[in-house]
Amino acid sequence: MADAIQVVRDFCKAWEALDQQRILDAFTDDGVYHNMPMAPAKGKDAVKALVAMILAPASAVTFEIKRIAADGDTVLTERIDTFKIGDKTVTLDVMGAFDVRDGKIAAWRDFFDLASWTRQTT
Repeated sequence: MADAIQVVRDFCKAWEALDQQRILDAFTDDGVYHNMPMAPAKGKDAVKALVAMILAPASAVTFEIKRIAADGDTVLTERIDTFKIGDKTVTLDVMGAFDVRDGKIAAWRDFFDLASWTRQTT
């Protein structure tokens, strides 16, 4: 079984590849994706819808991992996430927490400033 940090690194690479299926496959069936300023997406169908909504307008995504650490199957990341959306580049400072179970992500919580996203996308 892959170690938890590698699971998260591979997951970030799936985002950079804009590979929605790889992103979805990284989650457990009961997985939760929670961008903390918003309501959580619970279960694969909800996660799929949220990922599609985020990726649909994006032509490029970069997750620059500044720091990564694990405590058992919980992985913490400090990242700079960059999205190319039309003629705009949106850059967010993000802290993420991932709970890994059996080589898959059971929960992903990202903490960022939603106002920063809104300012950059409107």
